[in-house]
Amino acid sequence: MQNLEIKIATIDLYNNEPNEGMRCIRDIVKEVSQCYPFEIKYDVYETRYKDLIPSMDYDIFISSGGPGSPFEGEGTEWERKYFNLLDKIWNHNQSNSDKKKYVFFICHSFQMMARFFEFGTVNKRFINSFGVMPFRKTIEGNEDLILRDLSDPFYAADIRHWQVVNADYQKIQELGASILSWEIPEEENKDNPAITALRISNEIVGTQFHPEADPASMLYHFRQPERKEYVVKRYNEEKYFEMIAWLKDPEKIIKTRQTVLPNFLKNAIDELILVSV
Repeated sequence: MQNLEIKIATIDLYNNEPNEGMRCIRDIVKEVSQCYPFEIKYDVYETRYKDLIPSMDYDIFISSGGPGSPFEGEGTEWERKYFNLLDKIWNHNQSNSDKKKYVFFICHSFQMMARFFEFGTVNKRFINSFGVMPFRKTIEGNEDLILRDLSDPFYAADIRHWQVVNADYQKIQELGASILSWEIPEEENKDNPAITALRISNEIVGTQFHPEADPASMLYHFRQPERKEYVVKRYNEEKYFEMIAWLKDPEKIIKTRQTVLPNFLKNAIDELILVSV
């Protein structure tokens, strides 16, 4: 095992926009790496900004959040490379019964995941969503390794203008996929809530929310005047301060941050160890 090396790549879709997401992902990878007595190599590829994409040499891929529309990359070099990588990973996992590739999709990448696997409709949300929000687990989500240790509802950072709705249950069944969580609908979308977590396979899963977010990263957003104005206008000032108070609650985004992505990474690494010894 001393010669074992696990390689993790983050696919950065932030398009050079200032963000806290990449720091949070890096911190989680570093923390998980310290649980193992061998080297875990970590690299970042600026896919959307510099057209850089990791090779199939990596074992685990984390595809980040990012700004704007999940369709604005149509026809670009980075999107072609991105979908080509997903196609290679999917085909590899379908034909390779031993050492598979693992992928986690976050927020913007969850919408790209939905476009690639076609398990739902990707469209613009009726109103932007921002804040610490509750999400409802499905029966499958309650048993899934990334969510099973969380409460129901659980709480996570939600920052999105777009969404995945109208689940294609036939396609989901064909893929062998499972919806793990839904947003708790508001009056405007009470009959058509968004999918917020979905597992394609043992190795491939994604969340619409930001499981990597920590209190510091959310305070960064809450302190921006336009964010406060949005929450106060959408809800009220009391709700704004309630969300900030939730950042200190160990059972809300702190628990989600400590659970979802770490559980995914540890499961992937443990399974890779098993096929390597």
